[in-house]
Amino acid sequence: MPHAQARAVFCFFFIVVAFAGFWAARWRRADLHSLEEWGLAGRNFGTLISWFLIGGDLYTAYTIIAIPALMYGAGAPGFFAVPYCIMSYPYMMLVLPRLWRVCHRHGYVTLSDFVRGRYNSRWLAIALALTGILATMPYIALQLVGMRAVIAAMGVTGEWPLIAAFVILAAYTYTSGLRAPAVIAIVKDVMLYIMVLTAILVLPHRFGGYSHIFAAAQTALATHKPPGGILLAPRQYSGYATLALGSALALALYPHTATGVLSAASGKVIRRNTALLPAYNIILGMIALLGFVALAAGVQTKDTSQVVPLLFMQQFPEWFAGFSLAAIGIGALVPAAIMSIAAANLFTRNLYGEFCRTPMTHRAESTMAKVVSLLLKFGALAFVLYQPAQYAVELQLLGGIWILQLFPAVICGLFTRWLYGRALLVGWLAGIASGTAMAYSLQLKSSVYTIAIGRHTFSAYAALPALVINLLVSILISATMHLKNVTPDQDATQNADYTEAVPASV
Repeated sequence: MPHAQARAVFCFFFIVVAFAGFWAARWRRADLHSLEEWGLAGRNFGTLISWFLIGGDLYTAYTIIAIPALMYGAGAPGFFAVPYCIMSYPYMMLVLPRLWRVCHRHGYVTLSDFVRGRYNSRWLAIALALTGILATMPYIALQLVGMRAVIAAMGVTGEWPLIAAFVILAAYTYTSGLRAPAVIAIVKDVMLYIMVLTAILVLPHRFGGYSHIFAAAQTALATHKPPGGILLAPRQYSGYATLALGSALALALYPHTATGVLSAASGKVIRRNTALLPAYNIILGMIALLGFVALAAGVQTKDTSQVVPLLFMQQFPEWFAGFSLAAIGIGALVPAAIMSIAAANLFTRNLYGEFCRTPMTHRAESTMAKVVSLLLKFGALAFVLYQPAQYAVELQLLGGIWILQLFPAVICGLFTRWLYGRALLVGWLAGIASGTAMAYSLQLKSSVYTIAIGRHTFSAYAALPALVINLLVSILISATMHLKNVTPDQDATQNADYTEAVPASV
């Protein structure tokens, strides 16, 4: 049987994390028939657990697959992920502890909960919940795409291993909630560090150092259609910069990021984590360079998602290749679990909960969230099994544009109450419509849109001009309402919620 050793090692580590996922229900034992406990683990995670959880949440299997694949196919533009993460951490340090404080004090579980309380706007909260769910679904599907690439690299045919992996994921997420990905994230990150550090130490030496790797990558990229390179062309500067900036601003707005943050025990834990998370960025830079290493190694594939798995299968002993592919596969389980939990929290609290005539009990909330989490996972699985993977990529591209349109309501709302909820709802609609129109004009092949101002043209990440439209509409309508002395809707939060320290729950 080809690659039997790699398969055996891969299966061993999958069994280990499956047991860890089910065991997590007993870890810090609590009543998991509560959304606070099932969906946020009681908001009790300290610095170390939060670091692994948030890192595992942000650095997904698809990151490990897609960034080197982009470097392999297009060259330097794929490196945008590194500056975008660098920019995101100071921004997150500014906004996330503030978000944690107000959500902790008022028992908010989702960003839509916060918006509902801040603006007393039912329809704005619903709009943001729908946006979060729609942006998260293709993200879950992309974790499956990464998992399938890993399985295919070991020569396994058929979809049954993918189905089995996600059935196990669904089962332990249902029983253990957010505790399961928190425990598994520790295993995943240790394995990921071993994998990447070994690759960075061994492969450059094998291929004559990075000078030879860069030269070989430049030669190979020049033959691609369209040609690429290891350096950005001048025409790519503005698109690259705006893509990095827009992605950094959007990162804190994804539902799974908010879930990881709100599970922390205190605002200090969040600040420590944003100071420590750049350690992941070092690894990210190394992972990105694997795309150039694959070019130097002569890896040939039409499916660029196969680049990293094939590189490890070709260049390392089978046992280590199996270990490395298991690290990537487990890297799909952690974010997929958190994403499904986050989307289920949004549905339970901010869609069904808004239309439910009688308030739901804690048990009813947690039961519904568990069921919705299952449906979301199996919906993503069905999508990947029956639709081309490119559709998931295109929808995730659109989701990134949509999620940034939450910025005025959430991030601006953390610092000012000047904007009206009704104005923000119209601004959200304008941003969603304009961003979607720009993406469709590019046939969902790219998110970098060319803007003409007079005789000058420049490229920009479509989410940013859509956000500008969103902000302008929100500001203009709010200014008009202020001039007319329209009374703002009641704000359930107070100024002290944003500035005073809130005692940690542990």
